[in-house]
Amino acid sequence: MFEDIKTLDDLNFKGKTVLLRLDLNSPIDPKTGEFIDDRRFWLHKETLLELVKKGAKIVILAHQGRPGDSDFTTLEKHAVRLSEIIGKRVTYVDSLFSSYAKEKVKAMKNGDLVMLENVRFYAEENENRPADAQTKTFVIKKLAGIGDIFVNDAFSVSHRSQPTVVGFTRLMPSCAGRLLEKELEALGKVTKNPKKPVTFILAGGKAADSFKIMQKALDGNIDYVLTGGIVSHIFLAAKGYNLGEPTMVYIKGKGLEPHIEIAKELLKKYEGKIVMPVDVALNENGERIEIPVSELPKNFPIYDIGSQTIDNYFRIIKGSGTIFAHATMGVIEDEKFAIGTQKIIMAIAGSGAFSVLGGGHTIASARELGVDKRISYISSGGGAAVTLLAGEKLPGVEALRSK
Repeated sequence: MFEDIKTLDDLNFKGKTVLLRLDLNSPIDPKTGEFIDDRRFWLHKETLLELVKKGAKIVILAHQGRPGDSDFTTLEKHAVRLSEIIGKRVTYVDSLFSSYAKEKVKAMKNGDLVMLENVRFYAEENENRPADAQTKTFVIKKLAGIGDIFVNDAFSVSHRSQPTVVGFTRLMPSCAGRLLEKELEALGKVTKNPKKPVTFILAGGKAADSFKIMQKALDGNIDYVLTGGIVSHIFLAAKGYNLGEPTMVYIKGKGLEPHIEIAKELLKKYEGKIVMPVDVALNENGERIEIPVSELPKNFPIYDIGSQTIDNYFRIIKGSGTIFAHATMGVIEDEKFAIGTQKIIMAIAGSGAFSVLGGGHTIASARELGVDKRISYISSGGGAAVTLLAGEKLPGVEALRSK
């Protein structure tokens, strides 16, 4: 996957001004304005410290939120938090390409770090267009004038063809940072010559993403897809089970009813590979009540997979060679219905397989259980990982090829 993509090993950074694209976009408490989760800051630490050690002048480009969102704000606190994490001052500049910003960059010494303002404050950054068009944008023309080398370490936004992700690579030497490199290597192990059997665990609330991955994976060398959450509900409905009004209302309310027909077609082609729950846990007036799927419908919502399903999935996981998991099996906000998710994650951690976890809730659950260190790789990717596993190219990665 790195045949024609340069990394930090391939360029001389000493004395050079590096435009470094990071993804520091993080959940912020609307009441306090403080970070709820700073995991993304830590993920970029290796790249940042390596560039410091190599004597680069590092100009950080990043974003927070989207226009109109409550968390669309400046990067002032991001600079402070990043300084704390890497143990070196990151100077915040409250503009992108003003005279003041240019003066700050010009005054940098080797090993200095400057963080420019939220790139999404500038309207052009919010447009997805081809890389050659983004190269011609005002924001890229202005910023390219202060940089010598571009480094993309923002894997999680590399599925977006936005100016600061794809626009610099035609104008200056460019390469991948260590986080982007690790993401591509880990996901490459899942998609290219993986250790068999290959098991994908697709659950959680983002059913459209799961179906996107599933259709590509089932056409490839995958052996099993274990379903949970709303994904499993859609397949059960496709199989002909009446799930009951509360669950069907939820599926329709999410606009996912058309996916029932997609699931029917997938079952026709790959029924032996797609594994569904044999029992479910209902939320019956706040209590966890498990029933076989043969006893559906009930007038209570399905909140988790059942114990027999957990046992069935455990056996498949234990025998797997490679696992990719978005494994939120139920409504984990309620401890009674987090059981399926917890046991599946524990099974993955103890499987001995090469394992990759994706999805914020799955990753958070692994950390809460204290087993995240037993997972081979935890992806920061989100939509980028989905895009890659669905067999599509990432604009931010393609822009780096042969640059």
